[in-house]
Amino acid sequence: MKSLDIQNDTLFSRGMVSVLAAQFLSALADNALLFAAIALLKSQHAPKWQMPLLQEAFVVAFILLAPFVGPFADAFPKSRVLLFANGIKLFGAAAMLFGVHPLLAYNLVGIGAAAYSPAKYGILSEMVGQDQLVKANSLIEGSTIVAIMLGAAMGGLLADWSVHGALTAIVACYLLAAFSNMLIPRLPSAHQLQKMSPVALVKDFSAAMRILLRNRDSRFSLLGTSVFWGVGSTLRFLLVAWVPVALLIVNNHVPAYLSGVVAIGIALGAGAAARLVTLDSVNRALPAGIAIGLLIMVFAQVTTMPAAVAVLVLIGACSGFYVVPLNALLQERGHETVGAGHAIAVQNFFENLSMLLLVGFYVLMTKAGISVVGAATGFGALALTGIALLAWWRVRQL
Repeated sequence: MKSLDIQNDTLFSRGMVSVLAAQFLSALADNALLFAAIALLKSQHAPKWQMPLLQEAFVVAFILLAPFVGPFADAFPKSRVLLFANGIKLFGAAAMLFGVHPLLAYNLVGIGAAAYSPAKYGILSEMVGQDQLVKANSLIEGSTIVAIMLGAAMGGLLADWSVHGALTAIVACYLLAAFSNMLIPRLPSAHQLQKMSPVALVKDFSAAMRILLRNRDSRFSLLGTSVFWGVGSTLRFLLVAWVPVALLIVNNHVPAYLSGVVAIGIALGAGAAARLVTLDSVNRALPAGIAIGLLIMVFAQVTTMPAAVAVLVLIGACSGFYVVPLNALLQERGHETVGAGHAIAVQNFFENLSMLLLVGFYVLMTKAGISVVGAATGFGALALTGIALLAWWRVRQL
């Protein structure tokens, strides 16, 4: 089946349904695994600063493998790349189940996720036309958000019952995701590589990065999503530390549920973006991005569960409305220039470098004894400043 034939299909073709199912199951397992790993570290009486280090172990793979995973995704049928990457995730989860240290096992899952991401997003521009790309992104983000919500809840709840049982269920989810990967049509590779040497791939990645950074739209998307994911990744660990301090609740499932609440908001925002934003009107997403920082600063002062849920839903809604159009913009510009897989790999490099730096900064704040309320307020101010400057720069350029 050729890529062009698939692009003429409806948005809910068999291939798209298979992609959505595979992404849902894989993301469900990814998010459940994080909270199961946190619970496992708690059961081992690990220092508190090791918990955010899980994110560091995960994202370092994205940074180190960035020159290789994009060309890999474009050089082979993306359905097979998804299957291979999901297999690495499965191996990492099984390793944690059988006693490998959570930081090392989660690093293996990060390697699989690094390979999975360019193929997951890159396949969309091969399966649907430009007029449906934002909608396809909204579907993939919506399925991911539902998976985040259910996966976080599942991981926290099962971990409170049995960490071993939670890890077993997560391994089963990865197996089901692999089966769904096998049902995705085998599309032709996007860009065959002339050279497979590491040096050549690093040069290829550097060239793709330079091309994307020279383009006004792709540069805007890269910077905008990087600020968002750096702050958002830190917020997840702030939640784990914030719940015992602000709500006086000590368990694994309440922070997981609150992460799911954010996911509900993101799904709502992604749906609104699909209706209200196109690639030609992407600047409509900027006010929502600015609001994220303000809402995080408000959230830091909250002391009741109803208020926390309300603010987190708003944070999620603004996040979905902001990040989905920016992702679609980068995919389209990448597809036109360096290949969608290359573009997403460059995006992953910037986003995960941002996460590595900001989560690392939070680790240092935790070790220094700074309060979680102060840390949350600071990260909200950082998001507000970063996205506001980006919005000013974007409007000034246009």
